[in-house]
Amino acid sequence: MRADPVTQDPSRLAAFLAQRGIHYGWVVAAATFLTMLATAGALGSAGVMIEPLQREFGWSTADISFAFAVRLLLFGLMGPFAAAFMTLFGVRRVVMLALGMIGSGIFGSLFMTHLWQLVLLWGVILGFGTGMTALVLGATVATRWFAHRRGLVVGLLTASNATGQLVFLPLLATLTTEIGWRAALIFILCALTLAFALVALLMRNHPADVGLGPYGGSFQPAPAPQDASLSNLIALPLGVLKEAAVTRTFWVLFLTFFICGLSTNGLIQTHWVAICGDFGIVPVGAAGMLALIGVFDFFGTIGAGWLSDRYDNRWLLAWFYGLRGLSLLYLPFTEFNVYLLSIFAVFYGLDWIATVPPTVKLAAERFGPARAPLVFGWVFAGHQLGAATAAFGAGTARTEFGTYLPALYIAGAACLVATLLILSLKRAAKPATA
Repeated sequence: MRADPVTQDPSRLAAFLAQRGIHYGWVVAAATFLTMLATAGALGSAGVMIEPLQREFGWSTADISFAFAVRLLLFGLMGPFAAAFMTLFGVRRVVMLALGMIGSGIFGSLFMTHLWQLVLLWGVILGFGTGMTALVLGATVATRWFAHRRGLVVGLLTASNATGQLVFLPLLATLTTEIGWRAALIFILCALTLAFALVALLMRNHPADVGLGPYGGSFQPAPAPQDASLSNLIALPLGVLKEAAVTRTFWVLFLTFFICGLSTNGLIQTHWVAICGDFGIVPVGAAGMLALIGVFDFFGTIGAGWLSDRYDNRWLLAWFYGLRGLSLLYLPFTEFNVYLLSIFAVFYGLDWIATVPPTVKLAAERFGPARAPLVFGWVFAGHQLGAATAAFGAGTARTEFGTYLPALYIAGAACLVATLLILSLKRAAKPATA
């Protein structure tokens, strides 16, 4: 039978890199990094669309926020099922399908004229598509391809997702202001096309597919194909949830990650441009400040991954949630002065999504590497439930009370509660092996 060159090229590249001391896992991590960066642009573009959509179609902040909340909700609920899809169909196929869905949703929104179309395209289609390339993808790649440096890789991939949503904003805001919001979406479509090509060429499901073991580990044959029936697709993540839900650890991780979403992408990422607009800051300036948060987040999240390989992850999370809560409580007192906002951007940015690597490590430690991606998928669902709550709740507060300040105070106080919750976990007696 004639060999498929697309299948063979990664093996040749893996052998070529191995001769030079470079593991192919880093190539897969790089392709995943760029994929999550591109899909992050699609997520982050929501932050610059609220005001343009209001002007063009007359929709209220609450109406637009509802569509974005649906996206965040489905984005999170897809997490555990995305992990199951990757187990049953392979990472490469699932990511290519997801990129196709996101691209179709973005393309269709170029022609929308009614609110129900926004809910369908940005709420449902983008919600399902981005949910399949969420942080669960990074956790799955890191768990499969890396036995050593796993926390660092999770930090890198998390940074690409979170930072990408922020650093794209100045460019998207400029395109929206100078040309129109459709021009910003066309740019995102180009980035998604590039990511699709890289995944098709470089992504593989397991190290064994290129004749390797995970980085720092021994060779293991690729798992045998599993039954991909609808019942198995549903039963696999639900079965893991049933097992995990009887443990206190799962609910602490779930609730703290709910608060994580409540205090990050649901609130600040979605509404930041509008929050700053209430204080006279133009969209490009607000997006620039959010990009500054993204720059510090990049280093903060990678640093969190490095720390999670070396220190007690419970205490790391306690510090991260506590400092984030204090930052959010401090924000209203800045009066959105540029100097004071910069201080906020540094401290809040370092902590934007630094909670992910320690949470992934705790999931692997308490539930074992085999179940960790699925358990983290359910924990991440909690994150996006919190994000959806903040996206809709903050928009409703702005519509009803004319200010976002109540949402900022609630999110800050919730982070302090998360600090107490995570400290209530006891140190694990020994790592799980299942």
